[in-house]
Amino acid sequence: MQSRNRFFDDMSQLMTNAMGVAQGAKEEAETAFKSMVDRWLADRDFVTREEFDAVRTMAQKAREENEALKARIEALEAATKKS
Repeated sequence: MQSRNRFFDDMSQLMTNAMGVAQGAKEEAETAFKSMVDRWLADRDFVTREEFDAVRTMAQKAREENEALKARIEALEAATKKS
């Protein structure tokens, strides 16, 4: 009876150790994969969200300025036609 309990204790300890090793391997694989993806993205010259937002804001401002200048030109052309 005592040897049977010892067998289950040993199996339980073996499984616990195996789960610990598997968890460590999983974390190491995740870290390696994340590092590989980060390197791949860095090599592709993707822009950051902050850079994208800054350029989008600049483009919006340029569009607004163009519209204002267009309206001013149209007003000047209308004024010169009346003269």
